[in-house]
Amino acid sequence: MIDGILGTFTWFQMAFILAGVFSGIVVGAIPGLTGSMLIALSLPITFHMSPLHATTLLVAMYVGSIAGGLITATLLRMPGSPAAVMTTLDGYPLAKSGQPGRALGFGITASFIGSLIAWVALATISEPLSELAVRLTPFDYFALVMMAMALIASVAGGDVIKGLITGFLGMLVTFPGIDPSGGEVRLTFGANDLIGGFKLLPVLIGVFAVSQIFADALDMKSRRETVEFTGRGMFMSFRDLKEQAVNLVRSSVVGTFIGILPGVGASVGSALAYLFARLGSKTPERFGKGSEEGIVASEAANNATVGGALIPLISLGIPGSVTDAILIGALTIHSLQPGPLLFTTNPDIVWNVIGVYFVATFVMFGLMLGLIRLYVRVSMIPKSYLLPVIMVFCVVGVFSLNNTMFDVWTMLVFGVIGFLLERAGFNLGPFVIGFVLATVAEAKLRQGLMFTGGDIMPLFTEPLSVGMLVIALALLVWSLWAEHRRKPSKEPGSEGLET
Repeated sequence: MIDGILGTFTWFQMAFILAGVFSGIVVGAIPGLTGSMLIALSLPITFHMSPLHATTLLVAMYVGSIAGGLITATLLRMPGSPAAVMTTLDGYPLAKSGQPGRALGFGITASFIGSLIAWVALATISEPLSELAVRLTPFDYFALVMMAMALIASVAGGDVIKGLITGFLGMLVTFPGIDPSGGEVRLTFGANDLIGGFKLLPVLIGVFAVSQIFADALDMKSRRETVEFTGRGMFMSFRDLKEQAVNLVRSSVVGTFIGILPGVGASVGSALAYLFARLGSKTPERFGKGSEEGIVASEAANNATVGGALIPLISLGIPGSVTDAILIGALTIHSLQPGPLLFTTNPDIVWNVIGVYFVATFVMFGLMLGLIRLYVRVSMIPKSYLLPVIMVFCVVGVFSLNNTMFDVWTMLVFGVIGFLLERAGFNLGPFVIGFVLATVAEAKLRQGLMFTGGDIMPLFTEPLSVGMLVIALALLVWSLWAEHRRKPSKEPGSEGLET
């Protein structure tokens, strides 16, 4: 572990960390752009890098992008990333009351502390978890994927059915191409370009970047409420830290735990921590009106989810968030297989990820405080200038994958699909994670059936497999019941009433 951290203090590594964190903060601060989009667009850049430098750059971007959303959430009332939605509730009112520096300072400090607490979990839990995962059977892995999909669907924007639909739609997209077990070509409908299946990069960039470009292009004239930035009161005093200590630790632990759960994400982590902070506050009436506790809870939690989400990625090969699904794609491009064996086959990569996350946290803290005025100016760039540049990067990045227009058309088609799904109220998170997990689920199920001579009963008789399937079923039943309870009554005379 120590070698992994010390290995980041080379000129090349520090340059990649600085570039990654800086670009992540800038993109995170621009409404409409996300860390997932940045990392997906940056994958072609890493093709000719070593796996060590590629993971360094992408993890640093991940850290910076989550933190950057704080800026516009506080000053423009527009969360730069979905993870900063809860920050908007109190950050903007506090800034508007004449204390923008204090609002930003509390958020930046909370982001830093939340990331450090999550790093402790990442450095201590990952290896024991991977050693446990090595003992899992193929059926256990398949049940784990099903549990992850159920969990993703249960938090997919509050609509379980839509979450399941998008998750399994993402799985279906992986079917065209060559059967990984039998080597037979399937579902290509005579199209030679489909023999290799849909590539990860065009699908990811299409679903996230291009769909967002389409949405932003239709919303060019939206006006932003702005607050003039002043740096007064940015640094938290010892008294402030003492008052917020319990909130900081509680919110960081909540964020880390939520990050570990596959596919849940920073938005849920910050919302849950915000709820706990309000329940435990002596002044709950201030929440939503400029509460410092609300800012601290949201930012500590959403940054802690980054470290938490990296734990299942390197230990189990299961993405803890949408961005982690893209990181799995990056590791695969460099012939690395995320999962329990990564600690044995490529320990240098694992400890580099852990070390980079630690160093990037300090770099993020310094850059956020030192260059805050620059980020504020960048976040005000008009969409009319920004969107064409991003579209060009999308096309060039995808074309460079295989030098074929088929990948560009794939990107555009999935951009339209992503746009239509979001317009219909579907969450894109389950789609992408389903796309990534489908290959794992199919491979493990086929492998288990080969070991048992086609007998699927061990899936329903082995204690661990049964336990995970029962948890998956319980999650779905509970989510459907909770969703039913939230819906307003349809009885006559009950219009307008909410349950």
